[in-house]
Amino acid sequence: MPDKDVEQTDERGHIPGPWWADRGTWGAVTLIVFGGLAAAWVFFRLPGTPEEPASGYYGASKVIAIGLVTVGCTLLGRRRTRGAAVEETKNGNAPDATGR
Repeated sequence: MPDKDVEQTDERGHIPGPWWADRGTWGAVTLIVFGGLAAAWVFFRLPGTPEEPASGYYGASKVIAIGLVTVGCTLLGRRRTRGAAVEETKNGNAPDATGR
């Protein structure tokens, strides 16, 4: 059959995730700090603060929330990976020197 030699590819393409998803733990910590600085900026009424402080706090809280969710997911993923590795070594399925 001629179609055996043809490589099958996924034509849907790759849908990129949010810009903050690939930043990891340090990116999440940066978002949390940046959100805290934005909240302090609104609190001290520095130049560029909106007329209604609630909208400034709302924006800062969204940045902090994204950082907290990202850091939580990253740390939870690391914990699950580590737990799976420990479980494999307990069962005697530890990988050898080649990683298999």
